[in-house]
Amino acid sequence: MTQPKTHQSELERLEALAYKAEMGGGPKAIERHHSRGKLTARERLDLLFDPDSFIEVNKLAQSQSVDFGMQEKRVPGDGVVTGYGNIEGRLVFAYAQDVTVLGGSVGTIHGQKICRIMDEAIKVQAPLVALNDSGGGRLHEGFFASKGVAGMFYRNTAASGLIPQITGMMGSSAGVAVYSPALTDFIVMVKGQSHMVITGPAIINSVTGEDISLEELGGAKVHSEITGQAHFVADSDAECIEIIKKLLSYLPANKDERPPVVASNDDPDRIDDTLEKIVPADFKKSYDMHAVILRIVDSEDFYEVLPRFAPNIIIGFARMDGHSVGIVANQPRFKAGCLDVDASDKAARFIRFCDAFNIPLINLVDVPGYFPGVAQERAGIIRHGAKMLYAYSEATVPKITLALRKEYGGAVMGMCCVGMGVDLMLAWPIARLVVLDTTAAVNLIFRKEIKAAENPDELRQQKIKEYDYKYSNPYHAASNMLVDSVIKPRETRPQLIKALKMLENKQRPDPNKRHGNIPL
Repeated sequence: MTQPKTHQSELERLEALAYKAEMGGGPKAIERHHSRGKLTARERLDLLFDPDSFIEVNKLAQSQSVDFGMQEKRVPGDGVVTGYGNIEGRLVFAYAQDVTVLGGSVGTIHGQKICRIMDEAIKVQAPLVALNDSGGGRLHEGFFASKGVAGMFYRNTAASGLIPQITGMMGSSAGVAVYSPALTDFIVMVKGQSHMVITGPAIINSVTGEDISLEELGGAKVHSEITGQAHFVADSDAECIEIIKKLLSYLPANKDERPPVVASNDDPDRIDDTLEKIVPADFKKSYDMHAVILRIVDSEDFYEVLPRFAPNIIIGFARMDGHSVGIVANQPRFKAGCLDVDASDKAARFIRFCDAFNIPLINLVDVPGYFPGVAQERAGIIRHGAKMLYAYSEATVPKITLALRKEYGGAVMGMCCVGMGVDLMLAWPIARLVVLDTTAAVNLIFRKEIKAAENPDELRQQKIKEYDYKYSNPYHAASNMLVDSVIKPRETRPQLIKALKMLENKQRPDPNKRHGNIPL
């Protein structure tokens, strides 16, 4: 005889189901997981969210598959924890895959849960954090699982430019599981633990005969230094979570909000005489652009993005008088700060992200041109370089460019100058804004005269001096309104902050078109 339902009996049933969901793959699976130095999905979410703020959604959802013994393998939650809560008091949505349940594979219900929480994030317009740890699509469910996977891609795209999307790669992901992270704004990988590959080493070996380890194929070092697909690298799960939290602190909740303002104790009018010592007036001498950035931002706090990929250009977030800014800067220590294929891709995507989320752009320029060579030409430097031109031209957020030393050739446009929609163009007194280096320009312009001269070297030096005085300086550019102000290096920080203040109410025009066609 069936016992009548009571509040107590149903509460006990609920608690039993909740406990089963919380245990995921069970104590032994969790123990194996911990032995590898990894946190569980729920432990990761506990670190991510403010204490007691996370609200789980669809906790009791489970696979409906009965084939291949799946009926006995059902677990409430189906290998992914989804929900919302507060991070530093701000609403954020998140999901964390549980690799202890069927390898974190994306089945039908698993995928539907993720799509459901993505839908809510899009509706509410709050950031989305994905903590990925998945073996890919669930083969036990055949083609049915593809709907959820495809739905994730569709929603990643719908959310792009609407809300920030950040992925923490907490384990290995293969095949279709890596495309959703690739569609998000930032990826954080964990050293020695995270892997992203389309096809694994075994398949590659069977098809091509190439022998390579998983780490060599798709580890954190590969993606942070060679492919540029990992924006940050952490040493542990806990550090990965901290990176995500810090990144969120610079970002608004959505496209319509401004980034949070953080009180700063760093004087906005601070004068800095060290800048003249950091940057040599001699153009042949190198220096570290990081030192310049740290001296002009609040409290020397600069959060670099993709530091190991295309190091000839620096991108990252900082604050100026408490306000978030995006910084794009040439790095003279690598390739003399030249733009190349990878640097152009790196910068263009960052510029577009900042533009999508109301983050002003500060461009620090010391660029001798585009990096020359057959390899670059054949790699499509024309197309890739055009991405930066497109990104800057398209951007409607405040854009401030400061020429420190060299601004040569087409790279001038690549770093956002007058004519590219820059809002304010500044230059240091030592800056040179020219089409070509002085010596090279003189050798071309006065080739015949120098060749015919009694003393060619003397005439060449005379012409270089004349050209330098007339053209290779910021004053010529300023006289033609190609530079708005020539500023003293020591006043760089207050000048930039005053410019940002002036531009804070800049209106974003609504283009009368679906979208442009960036040269991908």
